[in-house]
Amino acid sequence: MKSTSDSLLDAVSQSGAHDAADLLEQASGEDAARVLQQLNPMVAQHVLNEMEDESRTAALTFVPLNKTRQWARNLEHPEDSVGRLMEEPVAVFRPEATARDTIEEVRKLAKKAFITYGYITDEQGRLLGLLVMRDLMLAEPDARLADVMIKQPFTLAPDMELTDAMKLVVNKHYPVYPVCSKDGILLGLVRGQTLFEARAIEISAQVGSMVGVEKEERLTTPLLRSLRFRHPWLQINLVTCFIAATVVGVFEGTLGRLVLLAAFLPVLAGQSGNTGCQALAVTLRGMTLGDLKAGDERKLVIKEGLLGLYNGMLVGISAAIGMGIYAHMNNNPNAFMLAFVVWVAMTFSCVVSGLSGALIPLLLRKFGADPATASSIFLTTATDVISMGTFLGLATLLVP
Repeated sequence: MKSTSDSLLDAVSQSGAHDAADLLEQASGEDAARVLQQLNPMVAQHVLNEMEDESRTAALTFVPLNKTRQWARNLEHPEDSVGRLMEEPVAVFRPEATARDTIEEVRKLAKKAFITYGYITDEQGRLLGLLVMRDLMLAEPDARLADVMIKQPFTLAPDMELTDAMKLVVNKHYPVYPVCSKDGILLGLVRGQTLFEARAIEISAQVGSMVGVEKEERLTTPLLRSLRFRHPWLQINLVTCFIAATVVGVFEGTLGRLVLLAAFLPVLAGQSGNTGCQALAVTLRGMTLGDLKAGDERKLVIKEGLLGLYNGMLVGISAAIGMGIYAHMNNNPNAFMLAFVVWVAMTFSCVVSGLSGALIPLLLRKFGADPATASSIFLTTATDVISMGTFLGLATLLVP
């Protein structure tokens, strides 16, 4: 049977930061502290920030002072950086220590903390080497750690973005990574599981962000809170729909004269929308995985524009044949011209959609916003306005 803290941990793990804070505020300070220490460090910091001052103080009373200090130091680093995930280094030794003395010290430390590696530093705290427990146990009792340690170990920087860190460690599979300053000072440790867990949380939030769902909303989020998260974006989406409707309204006379055009409006909007979503997905994936390097933006935009052109031309042929047949069945004498209008509109719309799918997240990032935030809403507006406006505008100009 699960204890109170275990049940609380399960509930908190399935909640966003705000809801998790509410749950911990209702628990005892001791249970809240136990749960916070088992959470991903970045998640724990988010939850603490959402808690009321009184409840936060009560919980931190039961958290070891060294951990609270580490959390405070972590907050000095940028969000979504390695520094936000650091733990305090425990097994830190001097290079002149002997294997015999170090083994005795490790036995004592192991009763208080989980130790994977030992870290050898000088008097200034600079990391000199890494100590593997197997090497320590097999070393001669009087051997110095300087002769046993692995020199120049792999390290991470505290201000490194999680995406960049993941790319560096993906082929290393070390359980723990030391984090050092530019001067080589050992600042903390980051566990591999913690690193990938934090990035997985961020990636999982992107799909919802694209349509205006907040990152912290979960299945267990209360109805009214979910309503508050989602409703503003739906109002914005309604405004963008009015923009598209206005474009259609401008060409009301053309639609009244050529009613069969109405049947192809959703075809154009849907096809160009899918083209834009493909470009958007690839762009966001590149940003998330770090594939999109500085200076590659122009190359990406050109590629997506060309893909939109080629796909639009090919799909436009099928759509044009469909329009020609449909117009002929309705005895319209301008069947060929209507087919040509559909082909040109489809091609142009797909080009603009591809460009929009790449440019929208790039522009959001340039202005300091989350590239995934409601990007789908902005993309839909652009594709609807362009596709419908182009289609109806060409029909007005070219079809008598």
